[in-house]
Amino acid sequence: MLKVKVEEAVGMVLCHDITRIAPGEFKGPAFKKGHIVTEEDIPELLKLGKEHIFIWECGEDFLHEDVAALRIARAGSGQGVSFTEPNEGKVNLIAAFRGLLKINVEGVCLINDIEEVVLSTRHTNHIVDKGDILAGTRVIPLVINKEKIELAEQVCKDYGPLLEVKEMRSLRVGLITTGNEVFHGRIEDKFSPVIKEKLSRYGCPVLFHSVLPDETGQITERIRDFIGNGAEMIIITGGMSVDPDDVTPGGVRASGAEIVTYGAPILPGAMFLLAYLDNIPVLGLPACVMYFKTTIFDLILPRILAGERVARKEITRMGYGGLCLRCQDCMFPFCSFGKSL
Repeated sequence: MLKVKVEEAVGMVLCHDITRIAPGEFKGPAFKKGHIVTEEDIPELLKLGKEHIFIWECGEDFLHEDVAALRIARAGSGQGVSFTEPNEGKVNLIAAFRGLLKINVEGVCLINDIEEVVLSTRHTNHIVDKGDILAGTRVIPLVINKEKIELAEQVCKDYGPLLEVKEMRSLRVGLITTGNEVFHGRIEDKFSPVIKEKLSRYGCPVLFHSVLPDETGQITERIRDFIGNGAEMIIITGGMSVDPDDVTPGGVRASGAEIVTYGAPILPGAMFLLAYLDNIPVLGLPACVMYFKTTIFDLILPRILAGERVARKEITRMGYGGLCLRCQDCMFPFCSFGKSL
């Protein structure tokens, strides 16, 4: 801390609040700790009776908290991420458009391992809207050793952007409803309307829809036919259990698709199937998707629309945080469901 004449303090960092008192009108800080003194501040400081002020001795090896926070935000931001000007030392990272938020969790943890550096984020793999706050960053002291910020910037460089927002595409969907009871008109198909409504939220048109019996060959043929006619995603409902007449998984395998997983550690959604045929995602949806408001479908669909190819290991890791509590008033995504490390 150094005592400096007001006229010589331009560009320096104030290390204490300076109070202004106007009887009956105002009492509070006219200048807050951490404020960088400007030429325009000099007359006001003199009016407040401050001919000398106390400032931080930053030196070349230190950075002001505002500069440090901006440098972290700039280094950690990828596509679809903007950031605010500092406010009391904190910078917010903001979504530039609606999309899927991706966060490099390991990189964020390494940033926070750096003493006196803070980067606090939302969970990865969830949809955000334009203008949503994605993260906040700051440093603890008013001034910080420049080497710590340079280390944080190196982490961002090594791990790629720590935060980015991926745009979600509208895919053309081929929908296959299976089940002898539906095919023969014995019961009403109540599954397809649920899927179509969810797809409509993402602007995904259902170009093709077929109702088929529980027959492996017909399922296989229809998958190939839909893809051949331009479907960019196949969704199959029904026949996903382990009963002998539940043949949907067999129909998907017979199509030549690569099965990523049949079964997932997510409840609701344990009997989920994900496969790829000629890079086209094929989803087998269990009956729970029809009955419950939020399921594995709500976790996987945004990632597919963001152009990601989901691997089995990613799905198995979703078991942590993969239990839906089935609250009476569903608050998803503002809850624990689908939020893994």
